[in-house]
Amino acid sequence: MAISSLDQYIAAPKQRVNWNKTGTRTLVAAMPYSVFGVAGNPGAGTEAAGNTANGIVPTDVLAGYPSINSFGVDAKGYITRVEYTSSVACTLRLYDELFRCGGYNYNADVNLSDQPSFASRVPGGNDYGGLQIWVKTLVAPTGNLAVQVNYLDQGGDAGDTGAVGIGAAPAVGRMWQLPLAAGDSGIQKITRVRGSVATAGDACFEVSVLRLLGIFRVASANGGGILDLLGIGMPEVFADSALFMSLAADSTAVGLPYVDIEIANG
Repeated sequence: MAISSLDQYIAAPKQRVNWNKTGTRTLVAAMPYSVFGVAGNPGAGTEAAGNTANGIVPTDVLAGYPSINSFGVDAKGYITRVEYTSSVACTLRLYDELFRCGGYNYNADVNLSDQPSFASRVPGGNDYGGLQIWVKTLVAPTGNLAVQVNYLDQGGDAGDTGAVGIGAAPAVGRMWQLPLAAGDSGIQKITRVRGSVATAGDACFEVSVLRLLGIFRVASANGGGILDLLGIGMPEVFADSALFMSLAADSTAVGLPYVDIEIANG
């Protein structure tokens, strides 16, 4: 079943999922960071996936991801309302984290095998369009860390991001998106991960496949906003979705972000 009318939305069971951070870390202004390992609600998660050979499909039962209640039989879940604020001006991006692998050394060259499928976490079980590849630093490496990822694209064909670096010694938690090859629009599987250029840094980065669910701009300190089901667009989520938030602050501090998410299922 699916929610396809306003009456169905009004009648649908709903739950609220909260995400906020009470700890902080130093950032570079206007650059995206993972605050997954920072204290708050949910509590801090383990930054490294802990599996470099195969990777993992994270779910909401793992520390660091907010818990989502089970849906009704044959029901589909949708984000239908988001309220958000922060003590500092920032941009928040909400994702479902579909796949993680790492942490990799600065000079890693790993061919992955037996990767778990995340097909159950994309709409229809086969819509890989729009999925993104991101790198997250776990410790601060020296030098300009460059990361290159080979993958299977939305149709199962081989693709290559090329080696992408972001400048000298990225700080802990720094994130950057890897570009897909020309003509590619999504990812089914990560097949190889390589690091280079940096001169030191053991277990210093991990690679994630993220599905973007929403972008929220806090224009001024202690500001925020509310998006209803039309504003957020009702992206589909799943009862085991690993909701993950990145943060790009206008200043050099995480601040105290708070996001309240309504999930309706029907």
